[in-house]
Amino acid sequence: MTTLLYTEVEEELRAAVRALLADRCPPPAVLKRVESPAPYDLDLWKTLAREIGVAGLLIPEQYGGAGASASEVAVVLEELGRAVAPVPFFTSAVLSTHALLTTHPEGPTTSARDTTLAPDTNDAPGTSGALGASGSPTTGGAAATSGAPTGSGAAATSGVLDAGVALLGELASGDTTAALAIPFTATPYRPPAATVEVTGTGSLHGARDVSGAGDLSGAGDLSGTGAVLGAGEAAGVTLTGTVEDVAGAEVADVLLVPVSGSLYLVEAAHAQVNTRPSLDLTRPVATVTFAGAPARNLGACDLGEVLRFGAGLMASEQLGVAEWCLETTLAYVRERHQFARPIGSFQAIKHRLADLWLDVVRARAAARNAAADGSALAVAVAQAWNAGVAVHVAEEALQLHGGIGMTWEHPNHLYLKRAKATEIALGTPGDHRAALAELAGLPG
Repeated sequence: MTTLLYTEVEEELRAAVRALLADRCPPPAVLKRVESPAPYDLDLWKTLAREIGVAGLLIPEQYGGAGASASEVAVVLEELGRAVAPVPFFTSAVLSTHALLTTHPEGPTTSARDTTLAPDTNDAPGTSGALGASGSPTTGGAAATSGAPTGSGAAATSGVLDAGVALLGELASGDTTAALAIPFTATPYRPPAATVEVTGTGSLHGARDVSGAGDLSGAGDLSGTGAVLGAGEAAGVTLTGTVEDVAGAEVADVLLVPVSGSLYLVEAAHAQVNTRPSLDLTRPVATVTFAGAPARNLGACDLGEVLRFGAGLMASEQLGVAEWCLETTLAYVRERHQFARPIGSFQAIKHRLADLWLDVVRARAAARNAAADGSALAVAVAQAWNAGVAVHVAEEALQLHGGIGMTWEHPNHLYLKRAKATEIALGTPGDHRAALAELAGLPG
């Protein structure tokens, strides 16, 4: 039976992430960072990835990850939302990683897919497991994914799987950061317009089998992203086109590009990335241009399912934003005095805060259900509610802080901007309500 309660393991993971963020990512540090030319804190990201192991939570253990469920990922997103941390966790460790996992013929493994639908919280991995899971994939793991086919078909299949396995290991260790080259405003219910074209056959001759079965054609090992792309480049596969509003692209080492139902791997050095002005200063977006960029076809990718998975987990980030705004406002109204009494003692303020508390409690239930269930219905419910709640609580926090809440020095505006940006990311509340009505069979 699915539970919405936090497990002991999840609370330990939360404590580890919160302690690190409190030390390395307080609001003044975030403000200073967003005022700089490089808003992303890559040192903090490397620490989160390597010391706590958050980058590999969704990646199965045989590929170097922690083999955790979406519920653990949701806890991390709550804490990152509370800190509006400028790190590429959502774009790399959630969206990109899940997209890559779906390219395997068997789909996401049990730890990354089935436990998202119905996790067994008694078997959830602990923080120590994540700490120890940041190595590169083992030969046995690669062998397990290479399969048994023989001949030229085996060469092609093994080449695709080996490339994916190598990249999964690098993502899990934090050595490589990825970005999914789609508009951040793309909705799970309508495919984004095709703006990238593929040229070349996509032949994978020249890949090396790292499963131990032997060198397929002597193309070399797959120890890095450059080597992963080697076979695709040799086959003459290229991408040409432009993708607007890509989140996380400016700090990505590799780009995963969905085109016509397939996922292509491109080194970021082979694309032009131009950062654009963004409402959310802690998560910039960029225009990514491919001009004959060498690419490699990693396999089939259901983009709608990937976006739905991401939207479900984004509800947890929105929950974290709302929680911080409510808690900070509660602390402020206890300290701020007017007419010789705390302003929080006035009945009008009490009622507003009580309503906000109820909204946040409901948002927590919706976010936990979306992470534990993962169904289209659970995701639609979570986003239809949480996106608006995050914005509403942030707006109320700004107003109840009075004049100080309107200043640049107070971090309230960072949370309001994050809430407004995520409200239109991966589908608007209206998109999700329309999907919810259809799923519930309501007449249109």
